[in-house]
Amino acid sequence: MADAQILNGVNVAAVNELVKNVESDPKLGECRFHIKNTWSTCGQNQSKVSSFYAAKQEIPHDDPFTLNADEPSILAGHDTGANPVEHLLHALAGCLTTTLVYHAAVRGIKIDALESELEGDLDIRGFLGLSNKVRSGFENIRVNFKVKTDAENIEKLKALSKLSPVFDMTSHGTNVQVNIERKEC
Repeated sequence: MADAQILNGVNVAAVNELVKNVESDPKLGECRFHIKNTWSTCGQNQSKVSSFYAAKQEIPHDDPFTLNADEPSILAGHDTGANPVEHLLHALAGCLTTTLVYHAAVRGIKIDALESELEGDLDIRGFLGLSNKVRSGFENIRVNFKVKTDAENIEKLKALSKLSPVFDMTSHGTNVQVNIERKEC
């Protein structure tokens, strides 16, 4: 591999090598991410993230991750972790940020600072089953970025944000299949 060129903290040569490999063997681009979630009490539950499938193999994370979720007190929870919709906003913020930074780097766009604020509108009447005219999830999500970069890069970054997988899933929907089976004691 060529000498590492680092831009925005990204090893551009490594990303370009990845792109080249996936172009020559599209099967290398097929990924599967998975978690195991366990409920503890009330709104508290915990997800463990230990590995993922990529490059035709299961790859363990260097250190497994634990994500905690709960509901705030006003929703009868214990407020010991971000609630699931806050996790979704975090996932969207993280994916948009990573997408912008990586794609900017491989295009030679320098980013000196990047921050975002996200806000979503949700009417809990849908979640509570009080109205079939109100959806259970976010009706709108607003993402506001502040980026320190050259002015001519702003429109390019707006276009690059559309490459975010989580942006795609939240703005275009994703087929979700739910299976529930009885667990034997």
